[in-house]
Amino acid sequence: MRIPPPGRLVSVGTHRLHIRCDGDGGPPVVFDAALGGSSLSWSLVQPAVARHTRACSYDRAGFGWSDSGPLPRTAGSIADELHQLLRAAAIAPPYVLVGHSYGGLVTRLYAARHADDVAGLVLIEPAVPEEWSNPTDEQRALVARGVRLCRYGATAARRGLAQLVSRLVRFGALGAARLLVSLVSRGGLHRADEGILAPIWKLPPEVRGMLREMWTQPKFFEALGSQIETICESATAVMSAGPPAYGDRPLTVISSARSSKERLQADSALARQSMRGRHLLAAESGHWIPLDAPHVVIDAITAMVAEVRGRSA
Repeated sequence: MRIPPPGRLVSVGTHRLHIRCDGDGGPPVVFDAALGGSSLSWSLVQPAVARHTRACSYDRAGFGWSDSGPLPRTAGSIADELHQLLRAAAIAPPYVLVGHSYGGLVTRLYAARHADDVAGLVLIEPAVPEEWSNPTDEQRALVARGVRLCRYGATAARRGLAQLVSRLVRFGALGAARLLVSLVSRGGLHRADEGILAPIWKLPPEVRGMLREMWTQPKFFEALGSQIETICESATAVMSAGPPAYGDRPLTVISSARSSKERLQADSALARQSMRGRHLLAAESGHWIPLDAPHVVIDAITAMVAEVRGRSA
């Protein structure tokens, strides 16, 4: 990206990842964003958490300021790279891991593989691995469409069309932008597909330009497409990791109060896997709780940080 990174680029061997840390103290809080999210997705949450402890967000390979990484982009490979990143960046464990949606798969795998490094988890509308490990025909079709749209996006980015769409959005010409996107995607993009990406209008103005530029880069669409294409493999990896050893490790699961009955039941069951589990509901919020109701996320994280500190003392 042409805009200088707000954090720093750290090598994990084959490529560099961007990580931004604010604040001081422990335990460090590490954020992992949703499927199409990035470090910018935490713009309404990270500054508030950083007033209490060290708060770190990062960009997965191909996203934001991070380099492209080896394919395929599975949740397992992303979890391994996150572990390498935190070590290379000299951020000492144990951590409070915060995962939103797809980031829930990554953080759960991280906790399964590096249990001693994790002091607690906050999972926000986490992806339900049971739903994707054995997908229905409808889910397979959804994955195929997502991969196809990302290929169109990568092609548009290479040809400079994504820059044009970004400019149209910037100047408020949303209808023209959607028309151009529809032409590029051969009519395959639906309004509902925009929910994969962070609702840009809810972010601070200074962040929107960074996000628009990220969405004009081929590496973003290539990485996102690979994550979508391997979602079933990622879900199976979480299932194969065995029963989570949460024990009395604090675990907070946050759901939108508008979620389906099945989602609420799955999130409640996940919270009960810890003896210190909690299931919270965010009223008046959709799936993007970190942007719709950031105070709910902030309160949950700061409460867990205080709890971990109390136990350490």
